[in-house]
Amino acid sequence: MPMLLGLGALAGGGTLTALGLFFLKTGAVVFGSGLAIVPFLRDGVVHQHHWLTDGQFLDAVAMGLITPGPVVITAGFIGYLVGGLTGAIVSTIAIFIPIYLGVVVPGRWFLSHRDNPQIRAFVTGATAAAAGALSGAVVVLTREAVTDWITAAIALTTLGVLWRFKIKEPYVVLAAGILGLLLH
Repeated sequence: MPMLLGLGALAGGGTLTALGLFFLKTGAVVFGSGLAIVPFLRDGVVHQHHWLTDGQFLDAVAMGLITPGPVVITAGFIGYLVGGLTGAIVSTIAIFIPIYLGVVVPGRWFLSHRDNPQIRAFVTGATAAAAGALSGAVVVLTREAVTDWITAAIALTTLGVLWRFKIKEPYVVLAAGILGLLLH
């Protein structure tokens, strides 16, 4: 039922169509980690379509980081901010379709060919590209989030904690958020 509602809204035109098409395109370039697409996502959502401000976009990424399935949650949150519940449904379905068609449906084929040198070379190259994209995401998010000495101290402390200890990211994001609230 949600898929039919989302596809019906997508056929309705306007902002919902643009939202759906944007997240279809975004879902097609996700590989490895959803954070790898942050620069692409920010450019489209903030600068091209002007759906969100930089602050709202940063909030959407933070929401995605403290929940399971950060890509889908971020897309849904952005969709909600842009088009309410229908926008959330459209963007969530749209970002998931390429992932489903490109990974889940042919998954057994990939498993049966995992020893193929060409498949292994593709995965190795795509993994390296995802690492580079993650580095770009760090730059984009740092420019937006680190605005004064307090946020710089939180960022450096977080980096040190993550480097030294094996703590899950949602806990680090939650702790840094609480610290930010206490300090402001």
